[in-house]
Amino acid sequence: MQVARRTLIAASLSALALSAIVLPAQAEDKWPSKPITYVVPFPAGGTTDILARLIGQKLGPALGTTVIIDNRPGAGGNIGSELVARAAPDGYTIMGGTISSHSINASLYKLSYDPLKSFAPITLIGTNANVLVVNPSSPFKSVKELVAAARAKPGSLSFASAGNGTSQHLSAELFKTMTGIDMVHIPYKGSAPAIQDVIGGQVPLMFDTTVVAGPFIQSGKVRPLAVTSAKRVASLPDVPTMAEAGVPGYEVVSWQAMFAPAGTPSAIVQRLQTEVAAILKQPDVQERFAKLGVDPSGMAPQQLAEFQAAEIAKWAKVVKAANVKVD
Repeated sequence: MQVARRTLIAASLSALALSAIVLPAQAEDKWPSKPITYVVPFPAGGTTDILARLIGQKLGPALGTTVIIDNRPGAGGNIGSELVARAAPDGYTIMGGTISSHSINASLYKLSYDPLKSFAPITLIGTNANVLVVNPSSPFKSVKELVAAARAKPGSLSFASAGNGTSQHLSAELFKTMTGIDMVHIPYKGSAPAIQDVIGGQVPLMFDTTVVAGPFIQSGKVRPLAVTSAKRVASLPDVPTMAEAGVPGYEVVSWQAMFAPAGTPSAIVQRLQTEVAAILKQPDVQERFAKLGVDPSGMAPQQLAEFQAAEIAKWAKVVKAANVKVD
């Protein structure tokens, strides 16, 4: 009797162990069986938000589910990033990672997560330049005029940014270092409120992405002085590069990527990369990206991991050389 009972218990334990192995695989096979949350660690209206909504509305139908955009702004993208780093690695939480949240911030903040180890890279969505813009009533018609005014009265000019550690912030810091000028940084909680204050004349200038600034340039609400890329931007063909405008060697290229929590099954990561890469090749998406000044990518997860590691090392040097501190 006791032998039979022990045999029955052993069989039950074996069945439980087997189910523990089989169930996750079955769950993974059925993915996705519920909506996916796409965390944007910045406010609505910024580049990450705009691209997330563009990708999300295509990704949901491709996967047979719904993609919900969840804006979690704060601390230069750190709040939303920490949320995703701690999320269950089950394929139902992804995020828009950026040059700031997943590379620059590693050199500026004491993070509760590791930008490399805490996430599973999915794909690089695209790259874009920033553009130096001023209020249209500003006396500055060129970069040289702006630099001359800043040198004449150090600290008299201020610049807005989407927040500490963002590519917009670092674009200005690098500009200050390379031109030897002094300007006061005014960080905002995202691009949308920052550029609105430039439009309203509360702040004279800022660097912002072509995605956000482009429509305001076209409508005449801000005046562009230069783009931060090495080559001119197709959507702003008449705007010179910073090198052409008198700052040789200057180059900043921002980027947008997609990540999941570390430990997300590789099959799910690969499926997401495949679907996003296909979306980026759709003619209407490419046309929209071209108007936004974004070069689509779709690179493989391992390529993104290598790219991100190189970016962290690159921006660590810039932060140190420019002595950038969070305000």
